[in-house]
Amino acid sequence: MTDASPWWRSAAIYQIYPRSYADGNADGVGDIAGIRSRLAHLRDLGVDALWISPWYVSPMADAGYDVADYRDIDPLFGTLREAEELIAQAHSLGLRVIVDLVPNHCSDQHPWFQAALTAGPGSPERSRFHFRPGRGESGALPPNDWPSHFGGPAWQRVTEADGTPGEWYLHLFAPGQPDFNWDSPAVRAEFESILRFWFDRGVDGFRIDVADNLVKHPGLPDLAAIPEGAPSPVSDQDGVHEVYRAWRRIADSYDGERIFVGELWVADRQRFIRYLRADELHTGFNFPFLQAEWSAERMRAVIDDTLAGHTQIGAPATWVLSNHDTTRHVTRYGRADSGYGFDRRRLHGTPVDLPTGTRRARAAALLTMALPGCVYVYQGDELGLWEVEDIPEHLIQDPAFHGTDGADPGRDGCRVPIPWEGDAPPFGFNGPDTHGDGTEPWLPQPAVWKEYTVAAQTGDPDSMLELYRRALRLRRAEPGLGDGPMRWLPTDDDGVLAFTRPGGLTCVVNFSRRPVELPPHEAVLLSSNGFDEGRLPPDSTVWLRT
Repeated sequence: MTDASPWWRSAAIYQIYPRSYADGNADGVGDIAGIRSRLAHLRDLGVDALWISPWYVSPMADAGYDVADYRDIDPLFGTLREAEELIAQAHSLGLRVIVDLVPNHCSDQHPWFQAALTAGPGSPERSRFHFRPGRGESGALPPNDWPSHFGGPAWQRVTEADGTPGEWYLHLFAPGQPDFNWDSPAVRAEFESILRFWFDRGVDGFRIDVADNLVKHPGLPDLAAIPEGAPSPVSDQDGVHEVYRAWRRIADSYDGERIFVGELWVADRQRFIRYLRADELHTGFNFPFLQAEWSAERMRAVIDDTLAGHTQIGAPATWVLSNHDTTRHVTRYGRADSGYGFDRRRLHGTPVDLPTGTRRARAAALLTMALPGCVYVYQGDELGLWEVEDIPEHLIQDPAFHGTDGADPGRDGCRVPIPWEGDAPPFGFNGPDTHGDGTEPWLPQPAVWKEYTVAAQTGDPDSMLELYRRALRLRRAEPGLGDGPMRWLPTDDDGVLAFTRPGGLTCVVNFSRRPVELPPHEAVLLSSNGFDEGRLPPDSTVWLRT
């Protein structure tokens, strides 16, 4: 990676889900003190930055994605002073800090929404949200046919101050998450102020939650009235780009290359890359890659499509395998159907071959780190953790589970606290020497994770952790990795992908079921699964010096 390139074009960024990373006060929930106590893990891992999922004041109807105060830290996680100290400590270790921002919606406990409830229909307070009269007799039906992502209609009726049934408000997610109205100048000014608040405290960027959803189609038309093939009235409206152009001007006014990465579930590649124009967001998550099944044909198609689109506008691609919303890729790759879709119900609980999933996850890690652009690591990826699918129902907190009466298994299975050390839960999650005793974590950890702790894997050359450490160290040292060009190489097997990067580095990935011959090379830099008589085994990746 060249030093002249902006840091974010080649960065390796580690996602911290704060309630599940490390617990500093032994109450069973991760917090800022826990993050600070385990920052050395990230330094030693070799990442360039950390992204922290929401830590703001919240009633936690959706694990902090329902924000009641964007300028303060929830007591569950710590204090604003602790957040400022964490940012400074991370910087001292050479780690940048990205924080989550949730601009599509807030909590129903946010002062603005509480004021809107009190002020009544037609008030300026309600204009900051999407309040509408209902349809049908006495307004008893929702204003349109939009569904919530968490089940049921995307509308909730309020009781007015005089006790009568009143207007409805829009919530694309849980009822406790009312959507902001981004046609309101007050909303736009407020979030520009929030950006400055955190930039002033040293954050290096923001991950923008549901970044394509902010602006809705004027009039909020029924989905049934939208012509086939037309953009959804719920997302990817043209007006959202004005928001990000204003935000980019703010980021560019600060020193140190402050950045934005968008959570963009936009299937149309040409519409997706519009968010990454030079005066808008810096990067956007590449979800088609995360969703792709484990096959050479599908992976090459996604990589080609990704790079072709990003090259058009000079933006770097991002590569991500898992996050706090998706089934962990060790589990996905261990299934007969190895792709990912939003309907978790379809595959949840189906057979998983963990050895196969782990082998493919190792290969996928080296593939992503060899591709042009930046790479994201979700906490626990580096340990080879899998989706926990047997959490007792009474412990599940995800509103997706409760909003569908359990039909959607929810996302808690990828949010189980990670294991640090010891032979029994909570595996040091509550601090050193708290294995087998102490407060139970907010979600239960599998007992077998004793073989997957950071301590157990450290120093084991065959472990997932040491593979990640070696790969990230090489990725930082090799000038041809990170942002830059790549060139596909011809192969004799349709189940094999091979490409070169500048500086004489070749990456070969064997998706097939049989060992394959390696191309001529001077040295092996790193292999995900060793060699079979000098040949690359199935479900393996190797980096070669050629």
